[in-house]
Amino acid sequence: MSGMHSERHAVHRIGLLRAMVLGANDGIISTACLILGVAASSSTVTRATILTAGMAGLVAGAVSMALGEYVSVSSQRDSENSDIAKEKWELETMPDHELDELTEIYAAKGLPQVLAREVAEALTKHDALAIHLAEELGITEHNQAQPLQAAIGSAGSFAIGAAIPMIVAAIATAGTRIVSTLIIVTVALAGLGWASARFGQSAPLRPTMRVVIGGIVAMAITMAVGKLFGAAVA
Repeated sequence: MSGMHSERHAVHRIGLLRAMVLGANDGIISTACLILGVAASSSTVTRATILTAGMAGLVAGAVSMALGEYVSVSSQRDSENSDIAKEKWELETMPDHELDELTEIYAAKGLPQVLAREVAEALTKHDALAIHLAEELGITEHNQAQPLQAAIGSAGSFAIGAAIPMIVAAIATAGTRIVSTLIIVTVALAGLGWASARFGQSAPLRPTMRVVIGGIVAMAITMAVGKLFGAAVA
């Protein structure tokens, strides 16, 4: 029977998955767009200029992603902590009311009133706070916000994603740099979409197409702007 409790679900990993997918996606697309925009601005732009711009984008983007995730998830965690403190106070000061509330939750789910009361009493004796947080607020140990984890995962995945177009720009020749970057980045985005879908245990086609099409549109727009701006300042 113990094996029944070892089953794993994707929802337990949703916070980390979100941060890593957003980080990698932003790293690939923003850095590729930056490199392609600079490369498209002039036929005489040097490899050193492109790599300098790309590295600046990598560092700035990783730091920005880390700070943004940390602040955002910390705010979520503060809200959760406030709800947890409130629930603790209610259990200490009005336990009968909380027991009635839990009973009504189970009754609303379809249990007969008497059975709902028995279940509520049994679970309250086992761990009153945990069961009330889960049933009333949807907060469990698996889905609580983790600011530091989100920040590190986001920054690390951004840097890894950004390294892909950087490597292509470093090794490709001037004549093949744009085409090579477009091809490799598109393949990388397809891999990211597929991997994130598999990690989240969902069908891969739609997430993959969403990531690839969004990336291609972003790169096309940036190249057009870079070319127009380069022509305007030339």
